[in-house]
Amino acid sequence: MIRTSTPQIELRHLHRVFDRTHAVNDVSFEVYAGEVFGYIGPNGAGKTTSMRILATLDEPTAGDAFVDGFSVIDDPDRVRRRLGFMPDYFGTYENVNVTEYLDFFARAYGLVGQERLRAIGEVMDFTLLGTMAHKPINGLSKGMKQRLCLGRTMIHNPSVLILDEPAAGLDPRARIELREMIDRLAAAGKAILISSHILTELAEISHRVAIIEQGRLLAVGSVAEISSGVQTRGTARVRVLRDADKLAHWLAERRDISDLKLDGDLTTFSHAGNRESEAILLREIVEAGFPVIEFGAKHKSLEDVFLHVTEGRVQ
Repeated sequence: MIRTSTPQIELRHLHRVFDRTHAVNDVSFEVYAGEVFGYIGPNGAGKTTSMRILATLDEPTAGDAFVDGFSVIDDPDRVRRRLGFMPDYFGTYENVNVTEYLDFFARAYGLVGQERLRAIGEVMDFTLLGTMAHKPINGLSKGMKQRLCLGRTMIHNPSVLILDEPAAGLDPRARIELREMIDRLAAAGKAILISSHILTELAEISHRVAIIEQGRLLAVGSVAEISSGVQTRGTARVRVLRDADKLAHWLAERRDISDLKLDGDLTTFSHAGNRESEAILLREIVEAGFPVIEFGAKHKSLEDVFLHVTEGRVQ
């Protein structure tokens, strides 16, 4: 991803208060064109409220949010033309088929004539809904309905997409297909803000993530960047041709090693550090004269980071 100088999405010290609940508390971050930005946190953390403010469906108590440089407070009409919002739940209409549904939203965005027909055709091609053009919406599977909602979200070709739990309730194949579509949209230069509880998949497609809890932003950056600042212990394993017992004794004397176990020629242990420190440890083991034939480490995942950074608190 090549980062442009101007963000497509920007939250500046955003606050939203409901009675005594500070749902969003001084949240600031930026999302750039071509970037998939993961937004994660426990239920009730403030993710959906932030997204609704960006989509101009709610107003902040303080602070501001910008889409393509336009304020959601001062220029909501310009924001709506540049943004597509996919909520975590969307209603369907009786006696309406796929084409009629997309046509309705194309008209709502002011598309007319050949421009409207072209937009509907392009969305159907992208979401692979062409074979279901005349099928009633109520007869679609969950996966097909999610594709249709994504199609509705991008019918006016917005530069920014806000996707709230788009993979919720999907089977594995549908999730993979949705992920591929999100990758293609980012490659086309869209700025994408996406929330999800499926952290393993979110880590695969997100360039950066933000972790929020009780309305406060706890961390922003790539998974590797956030992990480097999290002092948790990863697990490592090393196998040697000989002297495994001597290696275990050598490792046991180190302060960054714990939970050491020896099983034949294989030694497993917990190690406090990041990838760089693991590389240094491997070099030191080799320089100490141990004939290493296997070395591996399990790095902190987005789930590990999330569990360490958050405390499971709700408002």
